[in-house]
Amino acid sequence: MSNLKQIYTWLKNQKKRQKIIIKEKKISELISWKYKPEKIYHDSKKFFSIIGLRVISNFYKRYTWDQPIIYQKDNGILGIIRRNKNAEPEYLMRANVEPGNINKLQISPTVQATKSNYTRVHGGKKIKHLNFFLNKTKWLVYSKQTEQGFIYRLKKNTNILLNINKNIKFSENYKWIKKRHLISMIRKRNILNMDTLSVFSCSIKKNIFDMPINSIKQINNWLTHMNKKYYIKVNKIKLSHMKNWVLTNKNIFHKNKSYFSIIGVKVSAKSREVNYWNQPLIKNSSLHFAGFLVKKINSTTHYLVKFIVEPGYKSGSLTCTVKTSNVENYKKNNNLSAKSKFILKTFFFKKNKSTIKYDAIQSHEGGRFYQSQIRYMVVQLKDQQKIKIDKGYKWISQNQMIDLIKKGSLDIEARLCFACYNFNKII
Repeated sequence: MSNLKQIYTWLKNQKKRQKIIIKEKKISELISWKYKPEKIYHDSKKFFSIIGLRVISNFYKRYTWDQPIIYQKDNGILGIIRRNKNAEPEYLMRANVEPGNINKLQISPTVQATKSNYTRVHGGKKIKHLNFFLNKTKWLVYSKQTEQGFIYRLKKNTNILLNINKNIKFSENYKWIKKRHLISMIRKRNILNMDTLSVFSCSIKKNIFDMPINSIKQINNWLTHMNKKYYIKVNKIKLSHMKNWVLTNKNIFHKNKSYFSIIGVKVSAKSREVNYWNQPLIKNSSLHFAGFLVKKINSTTHYLVKFIVEPGYKSGSLTCTVKTSNVENYKKNNNLSAKSKFILKTFFFKKNKSTIKYDAIQSHEGGRFYQSQIRYMVVQLKDQQKIKIDKGYKWISQNQMIDLIKKGSLDIEARLCFACYNFNKII
C-alpha cells in the first residue's frame, strides 16, 4: 500500500530517471517543422499547425483583433483506468515529463495522447495501455471537451474514465494512487497535470439534495439569448498579415509583449515514445487566473458563472466568475472589464471579507505550453454578502454544473476550477 510519502518518493525517483533536456531554439530552425509566412506546420502535415486569425466580435471592448492560434484537426484521448481496492477507488496514474512543464515531471492520466501520437506519426514506440481506451467498453466517463478557446481553434479531447478490476502489468513510471491521496495532491502546486484534472472534472458525483434558483430551461433560454446578442467571427489570415504581432526567426510575439508568444524548443527525453524532437510552444506572458464565487442558496451550493465568447469556438460558453490571462497586473489590464476588476478586488483579494475555499496554482498542459501556470480560486460569500450582477452572469447549482459539463457548455478553466474544488467527489 502506498502512502503519500511513498508517492512523493516515487515522483522524486522518476524525476531522476526520466531525464528531459529542453533548450530554446529559433522557430525557423526547428527540425521537421516549416515556418512560413502563412503558418507553422509539421513536415508530416499531422500533429498541429499555428495559423493566424482575424477576429471580429461585439463582446469585447476591442471589437477586432488579430492573433496566432493552434489548429489541430484530430481529437486526443485523455484516459484514466480506475479500480476498487479494499472498497476504495484508486487510479492508474503516470509520472510523465513534458517539455513545457515548469517542474518537468507531473502526474498525468494513464493515457494522454493526440491521434497523431497514438497512430505513431512520429515513428516512435507504442503508447502503453492505449487499447483499453480504443476498445468499445462500458466507460464510467466518456466525454468530449474543449481546450483553451484563446489558444486552440475547434480543439476537443475525449476524456475517458473506465473501471478495470483485473491485474494490469505496468512499468515503474506508472502507479496506482488512491483517491484520498489525489485529494491531498490537488491542494499542492503543479503535481497533477492539466489533463488529469480534465478527466476528473467529468467524473464529479452529484449531490443527493440540490435546489437551484434557476431551472435548466431558464439557463438554456439565457444561453440562447446571449448567443444571439453576442457574436464572434474569425477569418484565417497569414501569420505575416497579423496586426500588432512581430515575426522574427527566433519567435513570434505581440508588440506590447503581452498575451503570449510562440517559441521553439529542442527536446531530449529518454522516457518518451520518441527520444528527441523539436517543436513550437506557447509561452504565456504572465500568470493566468480563474476563480468562482460560490454561495449557499436554498441550502445548495451555487456558482456564479459568466457567459463568454472565444475565437477558438463557434458559439459562446460558460466560464468562471472571473478569468484573466494577467492577474498580477489586473487593475491596469485594459482587456478586463470594470466588473471583473471590482469582483477581483472586493471578493478575491480583500482579506477577511470572504471565505477562501480553494486556492492553488496549477500548470497548463506541458505539451503545448511553456512553463505556463494558472491560479485557481474558489471563494464562498457569506450569507449576508450580496453582489450585483448583470445579464452576463447567472447563479448555477452544484448538480446543474455537472449536467452542463456533460453537455460541454463549460470552458476548460471553469471545468478545472470546479474539479479542484470538488475533488473529494470524484467517482
